[in-house]
Amino acid sequence: MSAWVLPDHIADVLPSEARHIEELRRALLDTARGYGYELVMPPLLEHLESLLTGTGEALDLLTFKLVDQLSGRTMGLRADTTSQVARIDAHLLNRQGVTRLCYCGPVLHTRPDRPHATREPLQFGAEIYGHAGPEADLEAVQLALECLRSARVSGVSVDLADARILRGLLRGLDIEPARLNDLQQALAAKAGSELRLITAQLPTPVRELLQALPGLYGDVSVLDEASRVFAAHPALLDAIAQLRWLAAQLGDVNVTFDLADMRGYAYYSGARFSVFVPGASDALVRGGRYDEVGAVFGRNRPAAGFSLDLRELVGVVAPRALKAAIRAPWGLDSALRAAVAALREQGETVVCVLPGHESEVDEFHCDRQLVSSAGQWVVKSL
Repeated sequence: MSAWVLPDHIADVLPSEARHIEELRRALLDTARGYGYELVMPPLLEHLESLLTGTGEALDLLTFKLVDQLSGRTMGLRADTTSQVARIDAHLLNRQGVTRLCYCGPVLHTRPDRPHATREPLQFGAEIYGHAGPEADLEAVQLALECLRSARVSGVSVDLADARILRGLLRGLDIEPARLNDLQQALAAKAGSELRLITAQLPTPVRELLQALPGLYGDVSVLDEASRVFAAHPALLDAIAQLRWLAAQLGDVNVTFDLADMRGYAYYSGARFSVFVPGASDALVRGGRYDEVGAVFGRNRPAAGFSLDLRELVGVVAPRALKAAIRAPWGLDSALRAAVAALREQGETVVCVLPGHESEVDEFHCDRQLVSSAGQWVVKSL
């Protein structure tokens, strides 16, 4: 095998796509800053016990591990950034009030999380700490939608769920982790026969409610049915009421509900959301409330947020036109150099054509040229 062949699900990003990704990155970070989110840059590499503290087995399996040649300790390449940001909030910033943080950087996975996915996502995310009310949940959803608008994404649909529903139904029951995992998968897949087998030994009232969950998906009428089904469970009714409130605040965005979707059950602690867009094989954005994320760092603060993969985002938006540029001759003339420098200071892209390469095509669309006219260097249309 040739030495330059890349590993499976790892790829170079070539100029046009790289420029588009970078423009999207800047747009998303600017959008988050407009909401008051501060940029942080956690390290790609950490001691493994810090990186995986409090995370589930799934993230452990996704994490590349290696030995630090300086300390001999096991290190990990981050597979997700959220726990790192929680560590920053808990130990480095240690603020008492609301803290808003955002980030954008690569993560690395030992295997793709779905067919044709990259193992090196470029993860953008935003987290809000310190507010337990639904206002923080709403801000997370609104910021996610605003980020997609800044990327010119249309046809967006938001799907809402809540981890408190399953937690409330299972409260007080001793269920081994493997069986709980099977239960979550059966609910997510709406596999009725498997669900009946998994819940066969549970108390009858709980079993019946769990078997009702797969049918609770669709438009807002789902919440009316859920309120009837869970009428004897005040805590579940509170969760349903919050989902109804969240949906009402999102205006004309298409909102659906899937109360059996328990992906991330061990991670999320309240309302959660997924954002779907045309052209994406799965949810483009995932987020919600995860109040326990900082507990392992000794500071259990309310938290809500979301993340997305910029490499996936660039695949579902329209390609952007080549950047307009100015073509200039190469030369040592001081007046020419000064003219080129002045144009670049104004934000223009000026491509100096090297001798013998006048006919070559590049990444930029040169719609103007810098020419000498009456002893002055001036820009003219091509």
